[in-house]
Amino acid sequence: MIPSERKKVDNILLERSTPKPILEGVGLSKHFAVESGLFQRKKPPVQAVNNVSLSVRTGETLALVGESGSGKSTLGRLLLNLLQPTAGDVIYEGRNLANLAPDKLRQVRRDLQIIFQDPFASLNPRMTVESIIGEPIWLHSEASGSDRQAKVAELLRTVGLAPEHGARHPHEFSGGQRQRIGIARALASQPRLILGDEPVSALDVSVQAQVVNLLEDLKHQFGLTLVIVAHGLAVIRHMSDRVAVMYLGEIVELAPVDALFETPLHPYTQALMAAVPVSHPDLRHPRPVLGGDMPSPSRPPSGCRFHTRCPHARALCKEAVPVMQTVETTRQVACHFWREIANAGSGTLILPTPSAAYTQRLNLFKTHQSLSMESQT
Repeated sequence: MIPSERKKVDNILLERSTPKPILEGVGLSKHFAVESGLFQRKKPPVQAVNNVSLSVRTGETLALVGESGSGKSTLGRLLLNLLQPTAGDVIYEGRNLANLAPDKLRQVRRDLQIIFQDPFASLNPRMTVESIIGEPIWLHSEASGSDRQAKVAELLRTVGLAPEHGARHPHEFSGGQRQRIGIARALASQPRLILGDEPVSALDVSVQAQVVNLLEDLKHQFGLTLVIVAHGLAVIRHMSDRVAVMYLGEIVELAPVDALFETPLHPYTQALMAAVPVSHPDLRHPRPVLGGDMPSPSRPPSGCRFHTRCPHARALCKEAVPVMQTVETTRQVACHFWREIANAGSGTLILPTPSAAYTQRLNLFKTHQSLSMESQT
């Protein structure tokens, strides 16, 4: 078989083995207006998410990671249609959620659920646990009162609580137990996809592992697709299939979890990995610290948004927005010089040739730079 035909066969096999996306974001942006005083100058909007395209495959666990203020929670809520995008579309199983009638959108709400970050604030303190978990059943089904009670008891057992806990109120539970109640509420409508908005960050360290293991078990038990928003990389590596790294409202790297942890390509991803605490003293060594603060999302830098903090930044980074490039068919990275950065490290990567779009952008910039230097002389 000649190489071109072999490549076609490999692409067909890869297409067949890759699950179809259940949820897609196409060119999503979300800008929040900032109120100003009567005699104050109008302030620019906060660009929480900027032109992000992302697909979630059926049955996978996709993680969104980044610093606080990177836009990961906003992106998650855009994917669930809890926030209306400033621009772009959300596609659920081939249907654009922006074009759905209210009754059709109500059916989609049943399939897409969320687990909130704070278990103390996400549960109504005036309602009993049975009412909290039973409300989605009442909204999305025609089950009788006795059937609803039986379903609530079953859900409580599923998340590791006793059925008699249904008569209690949220203040009678610990943080970990409250989060289990939130998980049971998310499961009540029999969803297909669940967004976990930092589901363990507000919990004690001793409880975090229990909740993570519970989510992993529930995923396999009910055939769920998970989108996990988190900043704890240890949690991400334990339960994720793919990871999208966000910085200042944009995705800078997307890769399978093992590949991301073994060979991070983007300088920001490398900085996140370097910041992970190492418990064993023999494994500790001096690590580069990411300097500076994240710029304001209302006035993002030109070009690459990370260039103000990047140790590898050059003139091109300040002028041109990096193109998201595909690497080895399974990962993507948005950095002008990621090849040189990778080659300067371990040297174990086999780097593909630059894409035509990237080469054209680089040549245009070099031509512009040389003309500027000639005009100065």
